[in-house]
Amino acid sequence: MAEQIIKGFTLQSSGDPSFLSKEEDTIPEDEPPSSAGEAQSVASKKIESRSNLRLVFSREEDDDSWRGLLARSITKAVDLPKQLCMDPITVHDVTRRYPMRINPYYLGLIKETNDPIWLQAIPDFKELNDPLGLEDPLNEEEQSPVPNITHRYPDRVLFLVSSQCAMYCRFCTRKRKVGRSLTVTEETIALGIEYIGRHREVRDVLLSGGDPLLLTDKSIEHILKALRQIPHVEIVRIGTRVPCTLPQRITPRLVNMLKKYHPLYINTHFNHPIEITPDAANACGRLADAGIPLGCQTVLLRGVNDDAAIMKQLMQRLLRIRVRPYYLYQADLTQGTGHFRTPIDKGLEIIEALRGHTSGLCVPTFVVDVPGGGGKTPLLPNYLLRKEDDTLVLRNYENNVYSYPFATGEGEIKTDNTAAREGNHEDWNYF
Repeated sequence: MAEQIIKGFTLQSSGDPSFLSKEEDTIPEDEPPSSAGEAQSVASKKIESRSNLRLVFSREEDDDSWRGLLARSITKAVDLPKQLCMDPITVHDVTRRYPMRINPYYLGLIKETNDPIWLQAIPDFKELNDPLGLEDPLNEEEQSPVPNITHRYPDRVLFLVSSQCAMYCRFCTRKRKVGRSLTVTEETIALGIEYIGRHREVRDVLLSGGDPLLLTDKSIEHILKALRQIPHVEIVRIGTRVPCTLPQRITPRLVNMLKKYHPLYINTHFNHPIEITPDAANACGRLADAGIPLGCQTVLLRGVNDDAAIMKQLMQRLLRIRVRPYYLYQADLTQGTGHFRTPIDKGLEIIEALRGHTSGLCVPTFVVDVPGGGGKTPLLPNYLLRKEDDTLVLRNYENNVYSYPFATGEGEIKTDNTAAREGNHEDWNYF
């Protein structure tokens, strides 16, 4: 069964990351070649027996610019522009534990050190000094019945199908896995699809990684086709950051393939208004034109977007490129990311500043992914002030106070604006 499921996958067996087969060009997992010529020079090296899911690019995709951008990614401290890397020794030490990849497109968004893009992309010594962080804060491994499947919720699963990303975010929840060899293989793909096929309660599959859209079009299609052949799988979602970090990947060929597998949803990931470029807008437009609903899962990050005005601008710009704000995540307790975390109150303060002050479509759900595998828990500012007999006492976004019949619809409906507190939120407790 496993062989039938994965038949047609673009897979390679290679001990050398620069190996190129006769039929397909391979961009390696760890250190992409600087040019096609350099890659071709090692094409004849001996194939070793290790089997690995590679980033493989077929000849039919030769006209896609994203391949070249990814191949020129920076993975070593010595290759970073000097003005962006004041301490290459420290960056080197960090990347020995947590890999770095910054493609030229995303690198070009950095204007100066410590700006919001720099903070997301450039390794920091603080990643090696995080005593409170956990390797697997969401307990994904314990809730994994087969490798790379997490079955936490009753009717849906998380399915990791790639270990690679176009840019390795320094705040990544899966720092323990991303960018490493052999975390995703042909065997784990087959076992995952087999597991989903055996569990009739699974109606929703979320493909994630790494980034699923760094697989070839053919590999993505074989996964989608296999899932669509399972009768009880109703919807498929793809979690991807490439519309933000490598929008050139969203080619007409890719989009034409994806739209064959509706209902298909994509959740992407923008963290700052600077990331919403014409290229990103074009990528999201192509997906939206194909009938694929787009959501955005933003992470609240210290120094990047922990500001209500920035967050408001981000959410409004997302809607302009047809991406619906979905979640605002409190940063997870992942080891190596402590310097990004903000107090919970900061997230509530931002939601308070959005709700009512801009359209409801701009307001994401603020969630904490509970450590230990408890799942996403939504948090809201406290709009319910108290209950009096059969009446609820509520406040609105302007801090005006109103009453509402609790259950029966009987009783006096009145407002208590004399109790309203204007312009100062300090008197209201979030909890």
